[in-house]
Amino acid sequence: MKTKLFLCVFGVLAITLFFFSFGTAQAKADSKGPMITHSFAIEKGYYGNVWKIYIEAEDPTGNMSKIVSTVYHPGWGTYFPDTILVKPQNTHHLEGYLQWNTFSSNTAYLREFTNITLKVSIFDKAGNESNVVFFPIQFASGSVPKYELPSPFHKDDPRLGYINIDLYDPYPGGRDGGHPESPR
Repeated sequence: MKTKLFLCVFGVLAITLFFFSFGTAQAKADSKGPMITHSFAIEKGYYGNVWKIYIEAEDPTGNMSKIVSTVYHPGWGTYFPDTILVKPQNTHHLEGYLQWNTFSSNTAYLREFTNITLKVSIFDKAGNESNVVFFPIQFASGSVPKYELPSPFHKDDPRLGYINIDLYDPYPGGRDGGHPESPR
């Protein structure tokens, strides 16, 4: 009796999981997903300054749910991704900037001419990822370049959220001393 009950419950669960996974895969296949249509950020600035990353995106189904940012830092590697939830009024179309306060609690400074690359994409509720845009920046002293925002961006565009990624100095004690996996 217990065996029959077990087989019935197992069979129902297996059938339910099959149809659920098929429905999810079908939703992903049917959805076009979000598309980042325009993007802009300066490519040189002071470490510790606010960096504004402008993006415009559209989703024909109105299902944009999150903006995901990842940093690649030579000498350190790729940092854990940061997620910003898309506000309900922006699920069809969003235009604005992501704000990253680049000063980190992990390190007082980064070496002159440190280069990093920020990767940004948008996901919809079905898990479809938009096209990926890359924003390189070099932290350097000197004058911050003056710039004008390209169309379609404006000075009064809204902030879409904050990027919360803390940078590390990959070599604080010399060439080998920064990364926890580096040989000592």
